[in-house]
Amino acid sequence: MSVPSRDKSVLVLEDEPIVAMLVEDMLNELGYENVLSVGDSASALATAADNDLAFAILDVNIAGARSFTVADELTRRGIPFVFATGYGRGSIEGDHGNVPTLQKPFLLSDLETIIGKLA
Repeated sequence: MSVPSRDKSVLVLEDEPIVAMLVEDMLNELGYENVLSVGDSASALATAADNDLAFAILDVNIAGARSFTVADELTRRGIPFVFATGYGRGSIEGDHGNVPTLQKPFLLSDLETIIGKLA
Protein backbone atom coordinates (compact mmCIF):
# COMPACT_ATOMS: atom_id res chain seq x y z
CA MET A 1 0.00 0.00 0.00
CA SER A 2 1.39 3.38 -0.95
CA VAL A 3 1.22 6.51 1.16
CA PRO A 4 -0.31 9.82 0.04
CA SER A 5 2.01 12.05 -1.98
CA ARG A 6 4.68 13.79 0.04
CA ASP A 7 4.91 16.44 -2.70
CA LYS A 8 1.55 17.93 -1.73
CA SER A 9 0.61 19.89 1.38
CA VAL A 10 -0.91 18.41 4.52
CA LEU A 11 -3.59 20.38 6.37
CA VAL A 12 -3.66 20.13 10.16
CA LEU A 13 -6.70 21.63 11.90
CA GLU A 14 -5.80 21.85 15.58
CA ASP A 15 -6.68 24.62 18.04
CA GLU A 16 -3.96 23.78 20.58
CA PRO A 17 -0.67 25.29 19.30
CA ILE A 18 1.57 22.83 21.15
CA VAL A 19 -0.36 19.85 19.77
CA ALA A 20 -0.25 21.37 16.27
CA MET A 21 3.53 21.74 16.52
CA LEU A 22 3.89 18.15 17.72
CA VAL A 23 1.78 16.84 14.82
CA GLU A 24 3.76 18.99 12.38
CA ASP A 25 7.03 17.56 13.74
CA MET A 26 5.68 14.02 13.38
CA LEU A 27 4.60 14.67 9.80
CA ASN A 28 8.02 16.16 9.02
CA GLU A 29 9.65 13.06 10.42
CA LEU A 30 7.48 10.98 8.07
CA GLY A 31 8.67 13.06 5.11
CA TYR A 32 5.81 15.56 4.77
CA GLU A 33 7.58 18.89 4.67
CA ASN A 34 4.76 21.23 3.66
CA VAL A 35 2.44 21.14 6.68
CA LEU A 36 -0.20 23.85 6.90
CA SER A 37 -1.44 24.19 10.48
CA VAL A 38 -4.53 26.25 11.23
CA GLY A 39 -6.51 26.74 14.41
CA ASP A 40 -10.09 27.30 13.23
CA SER A 41 -12.53 25.90 10.70
CA ALA A 42 -12.74 29.06 8.58
CA SER A 43 -8.96 29.03 8.09
CA ALA A 44 -9.08 25.30 7.32
CA LEU A 45 -11.71 25.84 4.62
CA ALA A 46 -9.68 28.67 3.07
CA THR A 47 -6.47 26.63 3.22
CA ALA A 48 -8.17 23.65 1.60
CA ALA A 49 -9.49 25.87 -1.19
CA ASP A 50 -6.10 27.47 -1.88
CA ASN A 51 -3.77 24.44 -1.72
CA ASP A 52 -3.21 21.06 -3.34
CA LEU A 53 -3.62 18.75 -0.35
CA ALA A 54 -2.41 15.17 0.02
CA PHE A 55 -4.64 14.74 3.09
CA ALA A 56 -5.75 16.47 6.26
CA ILE A 57 -5.81 15.79 9.99
CA LEU A 58 -8.83 17.34 11.70
CA ASP A 59 -9.22 17.75 15.43
CA VAL A 60 -12.89 17.01 16.06
CA ASN A 61 -13.36 19.65 18.77
CA ILE A 62 -12.15 23.11 17.75
CA ALA A 63 -12.70 25.63 20.53
CA GLY A 64 -15.97 23.96 21.49
CA ALA A 65 -17.26 23.59 17.90
CA ARG A 66 -17.08 20.48 15.71
CA SER A 67 -14.95 20.33 12.57
CA PHE A 68 -17.58 18.50 10.52
CA THR A 69 -18.12 21.40 8.09
CA VAL A 70 -14.45 21.06 7.12
CA ALA A 71 -14.84 17.29 6.86
CA ASP A 72 -17.87 17.76 4.61
CA GLU A 73 -15.93 20.07 2.29
CA LEU A 74 -12.91 17.76 2.13
CA THR A 75 -15.24 14.87 1.30
CA ARG A 76 -16.91 16.93 -1.42
CA ARG A 77 -13.48 17.72 -2.92
CA GLY A 78 -12.22 14.14 -2.65
CA ILE A 79 -9.43 14.99 -0.20
CA PRO A 80 -8.72 12.18 2.26
CA PHE A 81 -8.61 13.03 5.95
CA VAL A 82 -8.48 11.56 9.41
CA PHE A 83 -9.99 12.78 12.63
CA ALA A 84 -7.95 13.25 15.78
CA THR A 85 -9.85 13.26 19.05
CA GLY A 86 -9.44 12.70 22.74
CA TYR A 87 -13.13 11.83 23.04
CA GLY A 88 -13.07 8.51 21.18
CA ARG A 89 -14.94 7.34 18.09
CA GLY A 90 -18.23 8.19 19.79
CA SER A 91 -17.53 11.87 19.11
CA ILE A 92 -17.75 11.30 15.34
CA GLU A 93 -21.22 12.19 14.10
CA GLY A 94 -23.23 11.84 10.93
CA ASP A 95 -21.78 10.52 7.71
CA HIS A 96 -18.23 10.46 9.02
CA GLY A 97 -18.40 7.28 11.08
CA ASN A 98 -16.14 5.43 8.65
CA VAL A 99 -13.36 8.06 8.66
CA PRO A 100 -10.09 6.80 10.18
CA THR A 101 -9.63 8.24 13.66
CA LEU A 102 -6.55 8.87 15.76
CA GLN A 103 -7.12 8.63 19.50
CA LYS A 104 -5.26 11.45 21.29
CA PRO A 105 -2.60 11.27 22.50
CA PHE A 106 -1.09 9.31 19.64
CA LEU A 107 2.39 8.14 18.72
CA LEU A 108 4.36 8.60 15.51
CA SER A 109 3.70 4.95 14.67
CA ASP A 110 -0.07 5.51 15.07
CA LEU A 111 0.09 8.46 12.69
CA GLU A 112 2.15 6.50 10.16
CA THR A 113 -0.29 3.59 10.28
CA ILE A 114 -3.37 5.74 9.76
CA ILE A 115 -1.76 7.67 6.88
CA GLY A 116 -1.18 4.29 5.23
CA LYS A 117 -4.91 3.65 5.41
CA LEU A 118 -5.60 6.77 3.34
CA ALA A 119 -3.88 5.44 0.21
